[in-house]
Amino acid sequence: MIAFDTCVLVRFLADDDPAQADMAESLMRDNVVFLPRTVLLETEWVLRSRYGKRRDELLPFFQLLSQLDNVVLEDSEGFERAIAWYEMGADFADAMHLAASGNAVMHTFDQNFCKGAMQSGETPRVAYLRSQAHAD
Repeated sequence: MIAFDTCVLVRFLADDDPAQADMAESLMRDNVVFLPRTVLLETEWVLRSRYGKRRDELLPFFQLLSQLDNVVLEDSEGFERAIAWYEMGADFADAMHLAASGNAVMHTFDQNFCKGAMQSGETPRVAYLRSQAHAD
């Protein structure tokens, strides 16, 4: 088994450097590849912020990663939950944080934290905090 750094996974999808993209594709094809949560989190951020990828472009890529037989995801069940919440409109990072928290109640000041997913009733409990300075 090998593991990918973010830049290798990004090259695999972005294909903006043909030589590096070919190497990434070859590694992906010929090995069992471990992808840590941190690499997945950073990959989404890079592809969205640097390459301008939208949710509808990123979602199929992440769904595919979770289905490949030669890809091992850190906490694959948590990742699949996060992807489902992301599909419902949650921010990718927020969904990953919530999935990684397990049964712990997530506390946040962000009133939009995983809002669509929260409304579905399919997420763990989230506690929305309000400071006195922001109370009505």
